Amino acid sequence: MSKVVAVAKNQIENIIYTAAKSVVADGVLPEAELTPFKIEIPQNRDHGDYAVNAAMVWSKAFRNAPRKIAELLTERFDFSNSYIKSCEIAGPGFINFFLADNYYADIVSDVLSKKQEYGKSDFGEGKKVLVEFVSANPTGPMHIGNARGGALGDCLASVLDAAGYYVEREFYINDAGNQINKFGLSLDLRYQQIYKEGIEMPEDSYHGADIVEHAKAFSELYGDSYINVSEEERRKALVEFALPKNIQGLHDDLLKYRIEYNTWFKESSLHASGETAKIIELLKESGHTYMQEDALWFKGSDFGAEDFVLVRYNGVPTYVVPDIAYHYNKLVTRGFDKAIDVLGADHHGYVPRLKAALTALGVDASKLDALLMQMVRLVKDGEVIKASKRSGKAITLVTLLDEVPIDAARFFFNLREPNSHFDFDLDLAVEETNQNPVYYVQYACARISSIIRNLASEGITLRDCSAEELALLTAPEERELIFHIAGFTDEIISSAKTYDPAKMTHYVIELATKFHKFYNACRVKGEREELLQARLSLCMATVTVIKNVLLMLKISAPESM
Repeated sequence: MSKVVAVAKNQIENIIYTAAKSVVADGVLPEAELTPFKIEIPQNRDHGDYAVNAAMVWSKAFRNAPRKIAELLTERFDFSNSYIKSCEIAGPGFINFFLADNYYADIVSDVLSKKQEYGKSDFGEGKKVLVEFVSANPTGPMHIGNARGGALGDCLASVLDAAGYYVEREFYINDAGNQINKFGLSLDLRYQQIYKEGIEMPEDSYHGADIVEHAKAFSELYGDSYINVSEEERRKALVEFALPKNIQGLHDDLLKYRIEYNTWFKESSLHASGETAKIIELLKESGHTYMQEDALWFKGSDFGAEDFVLVRYNGVPTYVVPDIAYHYNKLVTRGFDKAIDVLGADHHGYVPRLKAALTALGVDASKLDALLMQMVRLVKDGEVIKASKRSGKAITLVTLLDEVPIDAARFFFNLREPNSHFDFDLDLAVEETNQNPVYYVQYACARISSIIRNLASEGITLRDCSAEELALLTAPEERELIFHIAGFTDEIISSAKTYDPAKMTHYVIELATKFHKFYNACRVKGEREELLQARLSLCMATVTVIKNVLLMLKISAPESM
């Protein structure tokens, strides 16, 4: 939480504990352990800025009704030299506190002094976190699910960074295994079709236009020189030609989407380094494997998961083995304190397998967290757009970004919790109205910039305000706006703890709403100089926080619209 908020809450705690000790010392209440209590923001702010349940928590220990305890405590409260103005008892014994003018003044000052750093904290204590997201198979372009995963993963990494963690972003390239074999098969058949008739594409091969384009490009470069070589040699050459282009395409598309990774980690490197083979041996040594029908199985049931095959009867490891090696590499070899995977909801059975295997390897499986996201449906003209990935007519990330602005794409994909289904309204995403949430927030940003410009054109510029001047911000709309700004740091921490970047979009939408209410109720221009400067300071504090949120989301903050 921000320093001012932390001080205010600490003062409330001290006021209550001091009063309780005083009541006990005078023999009015019996000796008892003063256990922790909660300081919360009430749903209805008319009931106070903070609500405390200390009287209910201590009722049994003090052998008294909560309301009676609350009455005894409040009689001895001392608010001098604090951010607290008054309090009242509500309901069965809640104690509601009301904040003084200097609290609101200091919040505005805090934002203006910290600027881009406002909202950041050391909550994460610098712990190392690796966020792996998108990790699309490099056998074709990214689809709409990858678009959501990209926005979620990237924004989550930004939130964790703001919350005080050391964060790295990583893309895992599946450049080995069945997907690559199928990629080679598909390229091979498309290449042969250029020179031969009657070559059919199997139902489970890749039918996308990109496969055809790769085969044509390969043909233009090498002609028919690979037609009569062995199938193995031809497919190897085709994959080595096309795969780097696909990986570069993923890199370029994600960069356009404003995503940059610290590391592009290749699955093939795990095989080349022997790490995959090492994992198999370590799992054997753990005593949690067994042979069945000539296949090596891992006994996941020892760890609350299902048993699964590690090595097939033909000696080929299953896809999960390099995945186990990859996560072992993250948490042991590279020493990350936490590995977060952003995955599709269809991976719900996959994660327990990984955790079981890591536990068998002596790794704390709680260090691996998976953020499972639900499917996205694209909606246009009120109807769901349907497409088939197998037919090659899937809606890709690039297709989406041709339809809607990048700002809208990134904002919309963070409007809902990851585990909720989401309908992406293409029409709404391009609307320049207040119904479009990203436009609504950006408009608030532009409106404040306009206020500042217009005043500057008349020779009025922002100056440093005294605490007494900022204390003039007493209108209900001003107080609501400032109180919301005060909660920014806590909202970032909550977003980091729950792995939910949607908290950031919700926060900034509400911030824009409270600003518009303030602007409509409290004029800036035309007021006496002290109040004008105080309100101009509040405008600057507001736009600072809006920009800080949009920076985390990697969304532009326009100064005019």
